[in-house]
This record gives sequence, C-alpha cells and structure tokens, in this order.
Amino acid sequence: MQDGQHQRFIENNQVSIIGEIVSEFVFSHEVFGEGFYLVEVQVKRLSESTDCIPVMISERLIDVTQDYRGEFIRVTGQFRSYNRHEEKKNRLVLSVFAREVAFTEEENDKVKTNQIFLDGYICKNPVYRKTPLGREISDMLVAVNRPYGKSDYIPCICWGRNARFTSGFEVGGHVQIWGRIQSREYVKKMEGDLAEKRTAYEVSVSKLEWLG
Repeated sequence: MQDGQHQRFIENNQVSIIGEIVSEFVFSHEVFGEGFYLVEVQVKRLSESTDCIPVMISERLIDVTQDYRGEFIRVTGQFRSYNRHEEKKNRLVLSVFAREVAFTEEENDKVKTNQIFLDGYICKNPVYRKTPLGREISDMLVAVNRPYGKSDYIPCICWGRNARFTSGFEVGGHVQIWGRIQSREYVKKMEGDLAEKRTAYEVSVSKLEWLG
C-alpha cells in the first residue's frame, strides 16, 4: 500500500489518552508471530469520575511480562472494533490500538487526557430520544475505514444540539467527529433470572461536522 494512502487511514481515526495502568497484561492474539496484549488504563474525567479503557498493545512496544499497575502512560493510536463470537451471536468488542506508548508523570490538569477524532460514515439511522429529565441524546454507529477493505464500527453518543443535528443524518452520510472515549457499565439480562455486569465503550461527541 502506498504510504500516502496508509497515512490517510491513520489520520481518519486518531486517539490520544493519558491514564493509570490498572491491570496486568492479558494475551489477546498473535499476528505473524507478534503477540498483542490487552491492558486497562484508567483515565480521569473533568468530573471526579473515571473511564476505564482497554488498550491493545504489541509486545514489541512494551515489556508485557512486567506489572506496571500504578504507572501513568500516554497512548496514541486508533479506536478499533472486532466481532467476538459468543452465545450464538457476534458481540462488538472495542479497544484502543496503541501505535506509540510512553510512560509519563501523573496527569497534568492542563493537558487533555482523552481525545479522539474520527472521519467515517453513518452505518445505521441515528436513534434520537429525550430522557425523562428532558435531555436530548442520540446514538450513532460510525464506520471508519481501515486499510485492506476493513472498517471499525464505533458507537457514538451525542447530546443537546448535536443530538438534534444527527436526527437528520442518513445512512451512508460522511461525518467527522471530535470527542472522548467513555466507558459505561450496564447489566445484561441472560437466560432465566441471570444478569451479568458488562462495560460498554463509546465516543462522547463534543463536536461533529456533516460532510454529506
């Protein structure tokens, strides 16, 4: 693939997070002999709460045999999705794919610790609704192209004016999105009376542009 085209695919999906490593490395998969591992990074929000974001890191970028819990790390890369087959259906699994990592001091309040830019396409009709308290929310699923004909499918959530704006978006439309990655716990009802606590990841949109 030509460098320029490859660079374009990198530029349409850009993530930068700074946070504390809060788990050990867990082996995920191997590609051409290169092992990839998942680690959880806890990122502070402006409020007192935090987001716990899974990061996929190559063993070539970091010593995955070490326990780095409590260390602060800066990760730049892309927000990626893949389908994991479970319970007879596919589940969309999201993580930050690390291109560069560096250890850092604890978060500096003046530095943005969680930002993402996506350039992609609407792949199903946005769902616009109002909460009982009158807040406007819209859920979108955006497909971002990757090299070799692949795409990442990224759930996005908009609020207020942005949510209203998305209610007119059509499938296939081209959008650019700026925001942050957030984690959200929810309860998944299983068979019978069973329920399981799960975590969903999505992009909380601060700014978006419709390119048609």
